[in-house]
Amino acid sequence: MTAPTAAAPPRAQSASRGAIAIQSGALALVAAALALVAVTTASNLQLRGIPVGFEFLNDRSGFKIADTVIPFVPDHSYLRAILVAIANTLFLSALVCIAATVLGAALGVARLSTNPLVAALAAIWVEAVRNTPPLLLLIFLYAFWGQVMPAEAPREVAPGVLASIRGLAVPKLSLGLPPLALLAAVALSAGLYLTASLAARRAARAGRRAPYRSAALAAIGVAWLGAALAPGAGFELPLVEGDKIVGGARLTPEFATALFGLTVYTAGFVAEIVRSGIQSVPRGQWEAGRALGLRERQILRLVVAPQMLRVIIPPMTSQYINTVKNSTLAIAVGYSEFMTVMGTVINRTNHAIEGTLIIVLVYTAINLALSGVLNLYNRKVQLVGRA
Repeated sequence: MTAPTAAAPPRAQSASRGAIAIQSGALALVAAALALVAVTTASNLQLRGIPVGFEFLNDRSGFKIADTVIPFVPDHSYLRAILVAIANTLFLSALVCIAATVLGAALGVARLSTNPLVAALAAIWVEAVRNTPPLLLLIFLYAFWGQVMPAEAPREVAPGVLASIRGLAVPKLSLGLPPLALLAAVALSAGLYLTASLAARRAARAGRRAPYRSAALAAIGVAWLGAALAPGAGFELPLVEGDKIVGGARLTPEFATALFGLTVYTAGFVAEIVRSGIQSVPRGQWEAGRALGLRERQILRLVVAPQMLRVIIPPMTSQYINTVKNSTLAIAVGYSEFMTVMGTVINRTNHAIEGTLIIVLVYTAINLALSGVLNLYNRKVQLVGRA
């Protein structure tokens, strides 16, 4: 028979009830204050004849949006304009996060290089961008673009990449899918590989070896190869015909400036996160890898990187969230991201309260979703403590 559980002392019970009563009272006061603000605001707006509500979302927008991921014309509604702006922000933020992660990881490793020139150049890059306001960096790059790029005939700055004052033309891989479907396919591919990685890690902890990652990569590769070989798919290079560019994908100066500037800025912070993660791994791990005959790159990839992830994922999560918020700075160079379009919507409809509420909810939803996914991955890579 199990021993009966001892009851909590009367003093502890009264303290617990008191704490619950205080917390309930505080919550009630906050709710009452919010209700009072809402009622007062609605009453004042009604007295001034200012309409309140979200009916305006179905009205005709009547304005254009440049650099749209989703097709948009002035006859579309305000709701469509907001969705297009959200897609623009997500597209820009995703590209910046990916490019900054790759570039920042390379800079972080370069800062620890035994070559003094490589380490010094990486340190100069990191310190320069980390101590420069991102808004100033974007404005400088946008002005620099207008001064350096040719105004007439495009110039080939890289194989298959043409540049002019009107923007960049890059090779285009057409898969015959709409942008949203392509984005969903990329997300599904990433989700499949992440799921396979987690399953492989659980199998390794159980002492089994399962080729989940290889199977996932093979399935993803076959799927994308099939999409690339499907009817209507093809690889298109930009060509110069007179003063015009034919073919390829176009990047406007505004989008290219925002992408390049935010990538350079974010990469400096990512480099420091990666550098601190590498230095958090004890030197004995490197020595053990050398004793096994592994090269420096193999030690970094097979020994240091898995341990480094446990350290860098939390600060990387914060950096990705900051990248989404920093995308609002693209308004300085004229890129039509979410805040730019919402400013236009608020000015045209005079629904400032509803527009501000939409802005808060959208950014909160994006950042909470991003944080939730990365926190889930962070819990999976942490060491499991023994009971």
